[in-house]
Amino acid sequence: MAEDADKNAPVAQKRPKAPKPQVVGAKVSASKPKPKAASKSALGAAPKAAAGGAPKAGTRAGAKVKYRVNAVKAVSAQDREADKQSMGQVHKSLVFLGIVTLAYLAYLIFSGQMDVFLSSLSQVDSSWILRGALCYLVYYVIGVSAYVLSVITDPNSPVGVRDLMSVEAAGVFFMNLTPNGMGAAPAQIYRLTRSGLSVGGAGALHSTRFIMYEAGEGIFAAIMLIFRLDYFLDSFGDFIIIGILLFAFKILECVVLFAICAYPKFFSSIGNWVLRFANKHGWVKDYDHWYQVVNNQIMEFSDGFKSAAKNKGDLIGVLVLTLLQLGCLYALPWFVLNAFGKEADLITCLASGSMLELLTSAIPLPGGTGGAEGGFALLFGGMFGAQASAGFVLWRAIEYFLPTLCAAPLLGLRSTSGESINHRFKRYGARLHRLFSRRGGGKGSGGIKITFK
Repeated sequence: MAEDADKNAPVAQKRPKAPKPQVVGAKVSASKPKPKAASKSALGAAPKAAAGGAPKAGTRAGAKVKYRVNAVKAVSAQDREADKQSMGQVHKSLVFLGIVTLAYLAYLIFSGQMDVFLSSLSQVDSSWILRGALCYLVYYVIGVSAYVLSVITDPNSPVGVRDLMSVEAAGVFFMNLTPNGMGAAPAQIYRLTRSGLSVGGAGALHSTRFIMYEAGEGIFAAIMLIFRLDYFLDSFGDFIIIGILLFAFKILECVVLFAICAYPKFFSSIGNWVLRFANKHGWVKDYDHWYQVVNNQIMEFSDGFKSAAKNKGDLIGVLVLTLLQLGCLYALPWFVLNAFGKEADLITCLASGSMLELLTSAIPLPGGTGGAEGGFALLFGGMFGAQASAGFVLWRAIEYFLPTLCAAPLLGLRSTSGESINHRFKRYGARLHRLFSRRGGGKGSGGIKITFK
């Protein structure tokens, strides 16, 4: 039977919907063998054998095996709880952002700037705002592509494209609506485990993507400082020291992340010492959680990155995609400036946008509230002039509010085809190869078909 299964198995393997399917209450009912149903019975035996079950001795080749997969255990209770906590943080953040919005409107009214604000909005070229929104859409698509590149080499990866769309949307949604983006990581890991990855595999994939994103922010800021350091010094003087310090902190953060991946045991020992010291003084509320972080998650974080680093080509590809993705994000003020008819240099906007995001991410409030307003006024206030308030609102709309609203419906996306991205990519590649092979061939005058190999 196993030989028949091997012969009749399709080329595109099906991925399981859970990492370790468990057969619950399997029932075997015999049926008359049919000529065309033999391959189906063989295929039914293959997944059962893969799950660790063996057919009974009395089971005939034509028997139909009915089983159901218990997919509930694909996601641990800890992952569900972390996702619920992230949603709880979102509810609090929405209330906070509502209060901030009302405070901003009150400021415009009582400061007498409402008329200027409304007149500025009436002069906006909406086509440039639409282009800015499309630029953020490209940012999202590149983010999904970076995840796809990370799993495309694994033929047995259970993650599909729609799963990764949900993961990237969760990153956007929870990064914007939780303090300092703390809810993004558990929400993304939850959706990776929900797609069928093990907890360790989900953590490894997320940690690799996280490190590449952090490294991309540091590299991009370094490139922009090289090209526009004179501009910052001439425009802001000594205040640019704050931006340089933020850049240095980002580089230090990347160095620490790489060091943790290289020497996890050393950092675990340091973490244990700090944890014992804090617990002794009563500073730790959830000791068990932090003990697991120090002793388990650091090792999983390191092992996951080391495993991904073995394929350096894919890692470099993910980094290049990350730099392009960040470029789309940092270019959004340039679109808003053009919407107001302002002349703007794209490289200067990219450099200022990079510094603005570093400042925004340094504020431990939902959406970097406070840092976003102050940073925009400092870095782009001179470019917008009297239209700075309207410019900030439009930039915040296409960079923060609109992406958050659009990401919410994508959180529930799940892949259902059952085919891995690796097999799908190979199948499409084979179709293109056959298509070009037909176009490359031709018929001579004697009716002989010539095929180039």
